[in-house]
Amino acid sequence: MNLKVKKKEKERAGIIELSGEVDLHTAPVFKEALYELVESGREEIIVDLEGLEFMDSSGLGVLLGALRRIRTSGGNLSLVCTRENILKIFEVTGLDKVFAIYSSVDECNIE
Repeated sequence: MNLKVKKKEKERAGIIELSGEVDLHTAPVFKEALYELVESGREEIIVDLEGLEFMDSSGLGVLLGALRRIRTSGGNLSLVCTRENILKIFEVTGLDKVFAIYSSVDECNIE
């Protein structure tokens, strides 16, 4: 399965919506889109994982790298996810304590 990446904007936030799978082969596409938003100077970035069917450690690595970059410039990265199989990855790795995870884009704290 492929990965589809869609960029949107809401108020001051840049939003990336993912659908499909993030794995070793598709992670570079995700990374390019996400880092492009980070480098654009956006202070708020939301990654919507609702359309994902699968994500492996490659996707987690992309998210962690982007989180480090955006936090050094005083920004924030939030995730949207209610899919149990994806949430489980964050819980097992302890990353549910690192990322702010919301159930909808509207729930994200956009200042």
